[in-house]
Amino acid sequence: MKTWEENVRKVVPYVPGEQPKVQNLIKLNTNENPYPPSPKVAEALKAIDVDCMRLYPDPAASVLVKGIADFYQLQEDQVFVGVGSDDVLAMIFMTFFNSKKPILFPDITYSFYDVWADMLRIPYETVPLTDDFTIRKEDYFRENGGIIFPNPNAPTGVELGMQDVEAIIKANPDVIVVVDEAYVDFGAASALPLIEKYDNLLVVQTFSKSRGMAGMRIGYAMGNPVLIKYLNDVKYSFNSYTMDQTTLALGAAAIADRAYFEETVHKVVETREWTKKELTKLGFVFGDSKANFIFASHPEIPAADLFAALREANIIVRYFNKPRIANYLRITIGTQEDMEKLIEFLKKYKK
Repeated sequence: MKTWEENVRKVVPYVPGEQPKVQNLIKLNTNENPYPPSPKVAEALKAIDVDCMRLYPDPAASVLVKGIADFYQLQEDQVFVGVGSDDVLAMIFMTFFNSKKPILFPDITYSFYDVWADMLRIPYETVPLTDDFTIRKEDYFRENGGIIFPNPNAPTGVELGMQDVEAIIKANPDVIVVVDEAYVDFGAASALPLIEKYDNLLVVQTFSKSRGMAGMRIGYAMGNPVLIKYLNDVKYSFNSYTMDQTTLALGAAAIADRAYFEETVHKVVETREWTKKELTKLGFVFGDSKANFIFASHPEIPAADLFAALREANIIVRYFNKPRIANYLRITIGTQEDMEKLIEFLKKYKK
């Protein structure tokens, strides 16, 4: 090893879902929305003044912050925005998880949490889910340096009831509790109303799933104005201009179109419930997903074999070869046509 390598910060990076460049592919592996963004996004894109690209964007992201605040009936100082919820969460880790005590998150959860913790030298402990992949609130009633969990959880799709979410927040008044709600719009209850009651709560959401804008990278956190100020202080110390002019304009246009948002979410939920019924007929088992995916296993078919067979048929799902979940596949909900083709393949494969 060269001497300079002794001072390199070495981490095992997060592995994002595959983005294959293949035609006629049914892509059900990265939880993207199968429907395009609001038509108002296309209109806003046409109105972009290219000459303005020579100027820096608004560092406060005011137009987007206002749009989000208006949508949720919040004050603007209760909203923080970033380059996707991953950026927002990374800022949260840097800002609030600086205790010598370990932060807590589930053992089966979003696999970026431990990456950030390792990279930033944050001590952490993973808390085992129950056998049916649920969070047990009592496991978080102990000393810690902060808590984060998705709700619904990923990759399981299981929702933690709001009474239990509040119990965790209430039991931990001296640390920041982060509820990562990337999938909340597909049928789960949001912890957002609790930010008025608890000053240690941050709720994180994204445009990547329910608003069909994963390619634009827009995420946001909502919470007490003091927490938002601390986040902005770190952001401005790291990179003042985190969001470009186009993203700000298109994001504001998207969140203003409530009707389109509700319409497409409803379509995804309808297709998800249809898919659940069809998978059950085929013998698959899974939790009651409240997300835009289903985390499914079959008692007679190894997940790794099925993953490979689906790939051969140009149907891509997500497989995690990890303890406790190595026999599960995470299946994103696509269009109704996509899911009918998936079920048709599974019927033939199972014979």
